[in-house]
Amino acid sequence: MASLFVLLLVILFGLAAYPLESYLGIDSNATDLLSRYDAPSSLHWLGTDEGGRDELLRLMYGGQISLLIGLLATVFGGMIGVSLGLVAGYFGGRLDTLPMRLVDGVIALPLLPLPIVLAAVDLTKLGFSSEFAHSAAAGFWRVVVIIAVFDWTAVARLVRAATLSVKERDYVLAARASGASAFYLMGVHILPNIVTPIIVASTLTVGRVILFESVLSFLGFGIAPPTPTPSWGNMLNNAQELIFTAPALAIYPGLMIFITVIATNLLGDGMQHAFDPRSEM
Repeated sequence: MASLFVLLLVILFGLAAYPLESYLGIDSNATDLLSRYDAPSSLHWLGTDEGGRDELLRLMYGGQISLLIGLLATVFGGMIGVSLGLVAGYFGGRLDTLPMRLVDGVIALPLLPLPIVLAAVDLTKLGFSSEFAHSAAAGFWRVVVIIAVFDWTAVARLVRAATLSVKERDYVLAARASGASAFYLMGVHILPNIVTPIIVASTLTVGRVILFESVLSFLGFGIAPPTPTPSWGNMLNNAQELIFTAPALAIYPGLMIFITVIATNLLGDGMQHAFDPRSEM
C-alpha cells in the first residue's frame, strides 16, 4: 500500500505539470542562456538547467513521458506474450515448440547492444518523412516499440505455464465437451483465470521498462535532442557533463527514476503475496 501511494504521488506529480506551468506563467521549453544554473527561487522552484529552462517543470513533463513509455511498452509487450503463451500452452505440439524456441532466441540476444542498434536505425530509410523521423513522437514510439519487441518473453512463459495447468481443469473440459471452440475456451475460461499472475508480472515489468528507457535515453538512443521533449533518461544524459558544475541536474531525475522503479517493484511483490494464498504474510 505504501508503494502504491508513492506511485500515485509520482503520477500526480507528472499530471500537475501543465497547471503549474500556467500558474507560474513560464514555458518549460523556453531557453534563457542568461539564466543558466540559477538557484531555486520563487519562480524556478528547483532552479534552472543548462539551457535556462525550469528544472521542476521539465522533471514533471519528463515523468509523464517516462511513465507513459513504461505503461505502453508493458501493455504492447504483454499483448505479444499473452497471445503466444496462450496459443503455445493450449494447443501444444508445434504451436508450442515454435513460440518457445522464439522465446529462447529472444532471451539469447544481448540485452542492450541490439536495442541500441535498432534505436540508431534511420527512420527515413524505412519510408517515414524526415519531419516525423526527427520529431518527439518518433523518438517516443521508437523507444516503446523497441522495448515491447524485446520485453515479452517472461510474460509468454508465465502464461504458457498457467495455461497448461488451467486447461486440464474440469470446467474447461466440460466446456470443451459441450462443443466450445478453442478461442472461446482461451478467451472465456482460461484467460480470466490466469489474469492475476499476468497483472503481477506486468507490474514488475513497468519498473524495468522505465529503467530501460532511461538507459537508452542516457546513451542518446531514446528521446534525444534535437527534440525538446524531456524524459528522465535524457535529462540525465544532458547532465552527465555537469555532475561537478551542477550536480542537482543529475540528482533530481536520478532520484525520480530510483523512487519509481523501487515503488513499482515493491508493488509487484506485494501483489504477488496478496494474490498467492500459499505465501506467508
